[in-house]
Amino acid sequence: MTTHEEQLNLLDVKFTFISTLIAGGLAGTVVDITLFPLDTIKTRLQSELGFKKAGGCSNLYKGLFPVIIGSAPSASLFFVTYEGIKNTLLCKVPEKHHTTVYMIAASLSEMAACIIRVPVEVVKQRKQALGLKKNIVSLRLLYRGYWSTVLRDMPFSLIQFPLWEYFKKVYSLNIKRDILPIESAVCGAIAGGISAAVTTPLDVIKTRIMLAEESTKSSQLKMLRVLRNIYTKEHLQGLFAGLGPRVAWITLGGFVFFGTYEEVKAVVTKYVSRLHVFFRKSSI
Repeated sequence: MTTHEEQLNLLDVKFTFISTLIAGGLAGTVVDITLFPLDTIKTRLQSELGFKKAGGCSNLYKGLFPVIIGSAPSASLFFVTYEGIKNTLLCKVPEKHHTTVYMIAASLSEMAACIIRVPVEVVKQRKQALGLKKNIVSLRLLYRGYWSTVLRDMPFSLIQFPLWEYFKKVYSLNIKRDILPIESAVCGAIAGGISAAVTTPLDVIKTRIMLAEESTKSSQLKMLRVLRNIYTKEHLQGLFAGLGPRVAWITLGGFVFFGTYEEVKAVVTKYVSRLHVFFRKSSI
């Protein structure tokens, strides 16, 4: 490989990283801000206090500030990890096992993103449902629900991302051309809606753990115990509290998220292609 080709390959790597970083961060921020009221309603429906006591339909943007700060880095970290693992493994794994690659990439990416996402979620949800007192902010509280969030988000991504990749592949084969950003967005919306519905009970458990009083013993916040308590008191209705707003939020969010993500990547890719042409001409 010549030095010129090496420079072009290095340029590709850099721009892929940058485009993923920007696209993921921008997509996550746009979705979280525009659809925040649906998220607030979902959280209040899932609160043990009940919808009205948790705030009802008032102050639907309460808790937005931590989301504005944490959304972009969380989404960027997820997609940089996802694209990095996916691109590294796909060329080394037979095509029949590519779904497994997507699942592995999505799972590890969720664990990484949750390092930022969980503190943001804790502050956001406590403000949405009952308010966060300054004197109870602690590292222990901010990471309460880390594993319940991971165990909610991993199954979600294990369903959503393979479905998204599958829908894109099938649609692209049917139309016999590369898929457009808006078509990818539709695929992402459908995949997100299905994933949201299936994982709602895990989301309810995560919300209850994050909203629990600081004095609550850790033994009372075990996922299975919380699950049993919800089912005993509220039955299936309790486990699927907030199903409608959650599915609507993630379906609409999926469309905006994947659409923005793919559009930004397409713009950067076009820019990189032009740079390739420029560098090739300059080397002649």
